Amino acid sequence: MRLRTGLLAAAAVLFLPELTLAQAPRGFPEGTAGARSELERFVRATPDSTRIRGYVRAMTREPHVAGTPGSKRVAEWALRQFRSWGLDARIEVYEALSPQPLEQVLEFRGARPWRARLREEVFAEDPDSRHPGIMPPYAAYGADGNVTAEVVYVNYGLPSDYAALDKMGISVRGRIVLARAGPHHRSVKSSGAMERGAVGLIMYNDPREDGFWLNRPYPRGPMRPPHAVERGGIRDDQFYTGDPLSPGWASKPGSRRLRREEAQGLVTIPVLSISYADASVLLDRMEGPVVPNDSWKGALGLTYHVGPSRDKLHMAVRSDWRTRPLYNVVARLPGVDTTAWVIAGNHHDAWVFGADDPVGAAATVMEAARTLAELRRTGWQPQRTVVFALWDGEEYGILGSTEWAEDHGPELQAKAIAYVQGDNYRRGVLTSSGSTTLESFMREVARDTPDPATGRSALDVVIERALSTARTAADSAGVRERPFPLTPIGANTDYAAFIQHLGISSLHIAWRNTGRGTYHSAFDSFAYFERFLDPGFRYGRAQAGAFASTLLRLADAPVLPWSFVDASRAYQAWGRELVDLARTNRASVDLAPLTDALSELSEVAATHEAAFQRVMRTSRALDADALGAINRDTWRSEQELLLREGLPGRPWFRYPISGPSTYNGSVARTFPVLRDALELGELDTARSQVDATAAAIRRLTVRVRQLAQRLTALTS
Repeated sequence: MRLRTGLLAAAAVLFLPELTLAQAPRGFPEGTAGARSELERFVRATPDSTRIRGYVRAMTREPHVAGTPGSKRVAEWALRQFRSWGLDARIEVYEALSPQPLEQVLEFRGARPWRARLREEVFAEDPDSRHPGIMPPYAAYGADGNVTAEVVYVNYGLPSDYAALDKMGISVRGRIVLARAGPHHRSVKSSGAMERGAVGLIMYNDPREDGFWLNRPYPRGPMRPPHAVERGGIRDDQFYTGDPLSPGWASKPGSRRLRREEAQGLVTIPVLSISYADASVLLDRMEGPVVPNDSWKGALGLTYHVGPSRDKLHMAVRSDWRTRPLYNVVARLPGVDTTAWVIAGNHHDAWVFGADDPVGAAATVMEAARTLAELRRTGWQPQRTVVFALWDGEEYGILGSTEWAEDHGPELQAKAIAYVQGDNYRRGVLTSSGSTTLESFMREVARDTPDPATGRSALDVVIERALSTARTAADSAGVRERPFPLTPIGANTDYAAFIQHLGISSLHIAWRNTGRGTYHSAFDSFAYFERFLDPGFRYGRAQAGAFASTLLRLADAPVLPWSFVDASRAYQAWGRELVDLARTNRASVDLAPLTDALSELSEVAATHEAAFQRVMRTSRALDADALGAINRDTWRSEQELLLREGLPGRPWFRYPISGPSTYNGSVARTFPVLRDALELGELDTARSQVDATAAAIRRLTVRVRQLAQRLTALTS
């Protein structure tokens, strides 16, 4: 198939006209590099920076918190765009418990009265900061409450921080705790405070993390200004994502709901998120010992004491606990095979304007959709259907995507090849995380993606940076062995339900590295994004191109590009970490069943890869029906890893390879149940999960062996 030459030539002049694939992408037979190069040039050349800028501006003109009219308007605007490009698009409506603030008070009474500001600045340099629809900063799902108590500073509020307080004889029971944000999810702080008997929680962003300690505050620089506040959901999402009142089933108008007291993970104490300007007053009034070490010290110009405070603090929180609508926008580009779907997604809701999180990446998903729609006008049709989705309610607790995945679960497990998303991007280097079966595939995407700053291969830039920071020869060797490693994924954004609940292979693609200081504040605005994160929207264009290329390859590959060698290599490395952890903690847990299962998978994966490569080299016609069946069993292979009974104590999560910790938030941990159990000394759980995880690995091994045999039969 040849593209219309005039359209291709016009596009190719704009961007990467010299791109010619040195070899066919993984999953495409030898000798097809030339034809694929033509398609790749188109999808790299078509994304337009001006269009992406326009999308970002359109979606950030007003606050669009989930459940508000602003969020609905953004969804309706996106729907019109998808339809204007000729895609079959609609809005699918769900519901979820989405509390909004009614009252928030934080004050010292008595001889030295003070009341927290609890609102953000207005800057002349950022007209959006004056928007009347900006909701006050709040911590979603914090309980209603009215308490007065002493304050104790708990650093990040991690188990190790509370252990340090115990050694100092400082208890938080009956007190309000003050915790700084930092690298750990807000739910870690809320669950930790509740477990230790605190009556309230206050969170703030210390300028050491994202403020003046690193660079000038906004609007002079990119970092958090004194009164900017990080909003966010604080429910404990180790149990499930989505609507707290409908775990495991879709929340639609009229569907059944749990009572709030039946829901797992909801916070039972009042919580406030405040600025570091307000937090400095609290810290300045702390008495008691100086913090135990430098890791507890922030950058505010005062001495950090753990407390308790001399004066008691009054804290009052009240929310409107309504179930509100969610508006998911879903568009389809039909393929030759409408029973095989490649899904591309990003959320559209934001705590305020959300230019960085999530609108920038949502705009690039939209531009990738337009690009593939334009490609279809040239006569191309994807072999598999491509589904584009803009989710609502991610910020509260991954609401919209979870409800959609639960609603369509059986169909998705039958048809969904992979879920690909961005969430947010900014200038830096190309990164990716996700299912390690797709590591070689994504390495090739990075190899064929130009870096916007240098024009070189994005992969070369990644390797160069990794080698420059390698400290040992072993580190350098590791870079060369895995030059573009896919980091594991947890449950901190919209891929959660796809991989953790349904076992659908998932990917996250984004340019990253530039620091951002306005996360989840009113200053995550269009002006901030254009000035500091992607001036000229060059990285947005590259992001859209990489996204479109990823979808193009997954949609068209005659043989799906899964690499079980990559997966087994990663699993074995993580298994060795467990062995080292058990030895360090002197845990009497026999990990041999797991390590033996991983060794067997490695051997079978090598056989599969050899058979895969023979198919790629063959020049004979292959049995289309047999190949289609092999592909279906390949994309469903991740489901073999699911634990049918779910993870212990949280059955909604069924994927034992990577996922959220029981005590360390929603970020990814490898073999999370085993790792947590070994760290916490829960040896009975560890022993039972060794057997369960080993059984999952063996199920995958059986599937891979069968796939290898069937691939071999194709060329026999």
